[in-house]
Amino acid sequence: MEESQIKRIVEALLFVFGQPLPMKRLLETVPELSGAQARALIDALNGEYQASGRAFHIQEVAGGYQLLTDAEFAPWIQRALQPPKPDTVSSAALETLAIIAYRQPITKGEIELIRGVDVTGALDTLVERKFVKTAGRKESPGRPFFYGTTTEFLRHFKLQSIEALPKMKESILPEPQAAEAEAQSAAEPVAAGMGAQSDEDAAPAA
Repeated sequence: MEESQIKRIVEALLFVFGQPLPMKRLLETVPELSGAQARALIDALNGEYQASGRAFHIQEVAGGYQLLTDAEFAPWIQRALQPPKPDTVSSAALETLAIIAYRQPITKGEIELIRGVDVTGALDTLVERKFVKTAGRKESPGRPFFYGTTTEFLRHFKLQSIEALPKMKESILPEPQAAEAEAQSAAEPVAAGMGAQSDEDAAPAA
């Protein structure tokens, strides 16, 4: 076997070995090598790495040889190996998600009737996280989008299906139609008052 091929074999072994490779193990794996030849090949590989400006080298450590990155790259390696920050979803987005999960398909306007606030930001977050998606359009003026949950929602919350959602003991989420009726009922006295005020303003002075 040619020396160049043996050198590549040694390099491959060091590359895949996750811990120091003992010389004895190396010689057992590559019987064509002697201890002196193995050390000479490792020195040759290190010379090639240094000459070509590579970011790693072979180092004798803990009774074996290991392919290690150069110390100057430690800050970037540590940053890359840090566990990712946990993904967080705001309470507003979670409330919106709960409404969609239990009342889907549902429109943005219907969600806002239930929550009583604008849900544009919450919906954008949920769509970006792939927890919800558009699910057709409602046959009503403006044909607003319906929203529903996704398979990512099921995977993230470890649900086999949407039917596996915890059952609510009582309806803590009003139906969109009921919420709309409540909003209209609340608006009627205000509208009546405004109408009475208009009549007074229009009445001629005595």
